[in-house]
Amino acid sequence: MADARRAPLKDQTDISGARALIVEARFYDDLQDALLDGAVAELKAAGLTHDVITVPGALEIPAAVAIAVDAAAANGKPYDAVIALGCVIRGDTIHFEIVSQESSRALMDLAVSRKLPLGNGILTVNTEAQAWARARASELNKGGDAARAALAMLRIKRRLARA
Repeated sequence: MADARRAPLKDQTDISGARALIVEARFYDDLQDALLDGAVAELKAAGLTHDVITVPGALEIPAAVAIAVDAAAANGKPYDAVIALGCVIRGDTIHFEIVSQESSRALMDLAVSRKLPLGNGILTVNTEAQAWARARASELNKGGDAARAALAMLRIKRRLARA
């Protein structure tokens, strides 16, 4: 497995007071705990508040994001960033390809069409061992990476809005 290469982000645009949404698929509870821990730690370190919505599987994440973002905006409490967390482990059928491709495509569509800072932390792996290596904060910390990606995009959005 390749070592994670994380260059420090230089953009330090103020994102204080921002509100994030985490939508997590609890198909693999124990793996999800690790992903969620990594994401929450990054949000706390950045000073963001957050809500967590749980869905059954990765395919439900994009719809839950759309529903929650619309509801929050309608209630006057919009989300500034979204983190999607889940895990899809390859099996013996094409279900893996459908779930991994369609959830990723739908999240990208949401991010682009709504100009939504979004970090995709849905793991797509061949084995449970690969999933654990990516989920644990002490290893590749992909939950934390997804949160950092969402925060980076939020900083870009805020910086360019002020320009």
